[in-house]
Amino acid sequence: MENGPRGAIIQRDRATYAIVPRTPAGIVSPEDLENIVKVVRRYEIPVIKMTSGQRMVLVGIKEEDVENIWNELGMTVGQATAPCVHYVQACPGTVVCRYGKQDSLGLGLGLEEMYQTMNLPAKLKMGISGCPRCCGESYLRDIGVVGTAKGWTVIIGGNSGGRPRIGDVMAKDLSDDEARDLVRRLLEYYRDHGRPGERTARFVERVGLDAIRKDVLAFAPYVPVEETRSE
Repeated sequence: MENGPRGAIIQRDRATYAIVPRTPAGIVSPEDLENIVKVVRRYEIPVIKMTSGQRMVLVGIKEEDVENIWNELGMTVGQATAPCVHYVQACPGTVVCRYGKQDSLGLGLGLEEMYQTMNLPAKLKMGISGCPRCCGESYLRDIGVVGTAKGWTVIIGGNSGGRPRIGDVMAKDLSDDEARDLVRRLLEYYRDHGRPGERTARFVERVGLDAIRKDVLAFAPYVPVEETRSE
C-alpha cells in the first residue's frame, strides 16, 4: 500500500488493485451505496466482496483509476495493512435485535470514530457484541466488548488467525463510560509497550495478563482485579 496508489492493495496479478472504503461498524448510507454502484459500473470493477470486518472490498481496479474512484466515492480509506485500528465489528445490539442487552452498535461506532487514527504497534481489530451470544466475535478480536444484563465485559488479546487465541477478560459489569475508559487504557498501554508488528495476542503472552491488569487497572474506578477471570 505504501508504494502504490492511495489506499490501494496490489492483487495477485500484480497489475490491478483493491480498495476498502471505510464503513464504520458495517453501516453504509444509501448515498454511499449509490456511489459504490456508480463507480463499479463506470470503471468496470469486476468484484465486490463483503469482508469479515463488515466492509466491502472493490477488486480489480486499474492503477490509473484508483484516485478518481476515491474522489468519486467520497469515502475514507478502510485500512488493511497499516498499524492502526482496521475496523470495529459490531452486531445490532439493542437497536433492533431482540436478544440485545446493550447498545453495541452505538458503542462500536463511537470507538471507531475515537481511535481510527491512533498509531499502534500492529493492526488491531475490535469486536463489540450486544449480548453473550457474541455475534461480534469479541473473544477473537484484539479488543472485545460483550454486553450483558449487568453491563459490559471488556476483553483483550483475542486472535482468529493462524495462531488462534481466546481473549482474556479484563473487567465485567461496566457502564458505557467505564467500558470506553478501559478500552482507552488498554489501547494506550498496548501502544506504549507493544513491539513493532506485535498483535495483542502475542503481546499478552509476552507481557503477561497479571502485569497488564496491574498496570491498566491500578487506578480504575471499577471492578477490582481479583474479581475478573477469563471466561
